[in-house]
Amino acid sequence: MLVVGLTGGIATGKSSVSNMLKAKGIPVVDADIIARQVFEPGTPALAKIAAFFGPEVLQADGTLDRKKLGSIIFNDEAKRRKLNSIVHPAVRKALLWGVVKQWVRGSKYCIMDVPLLIEGPLWKWVGTVVVVYCSADVQLARLMQRDGSSREDASSRLNSQIPIADKVQYADRVIDNSGSLADLEARVESLVQALDRQVGWTWRLTWLLPPWGICSALITLAWRTLSRSIKTKKE
Repeated sequence: MLVVGLTGGIATGKSSVSNMLKAKGIPVVDADIIARQVFEPGTPALAKIAAFFGPEVLQADGTLDRKKLGSIIFNDEAKRRKLNSIVHPAVRKALLWGVVKQWVRGSKYCIMDVPLLIEGPLWKWVGTVVVVYCSADVQLARLMQRDGSSREDASSRLNSQIPIADKVQYADRVIDNSGSLADLEARVESLVQALDRQVGWTWRLTWLLPPWGICSALITLAWRTLSRSIKTKKE
């Protein structure tokens, strides 16, 4: 099964692409949804957070008080690293399990929707990286319109992230979302057709013969890491 990593930047339209893929019946493992699920009351991750940061980070109903937790780690790098050491493994484990369930169901490919795919860097563990892109000017204008923020505030948020142009360097496929919604829908359809061609019929072998699938995945991941390493050295 081909695992496709979908990412983008703030206000580039990644969520729109993800929703369009879901509407087409394509399985999507959504990191944002999983990040909420792994911290629901009764989960090991939430228990670890409460044990370290104290019961004050929990609301009366036992759910995580994200605003309170955010205020605690805002200016404390050590506590931020501790939180990340709890969050990231839990989310990665849940993502992996989500992918495995799609393989068991016989899906020929699935989309792993991860905002921080490149930063993770989970991009090394997927077969194909798709980046949703738009120009910096369009991205800034959309962010200002979406959040009702000033140019200064929107620029500050964008500057706190990896530039979308840099993420494109990791992409196997790029969806340019600088145009209209109709343009985006057409590009998503083209992506689906390209992925169908990419998996061909061999995905059936990887499903029927798990050892073949494991070997194929390891070769793909090794080649991806090597190719990126060579490209980085050239740059």
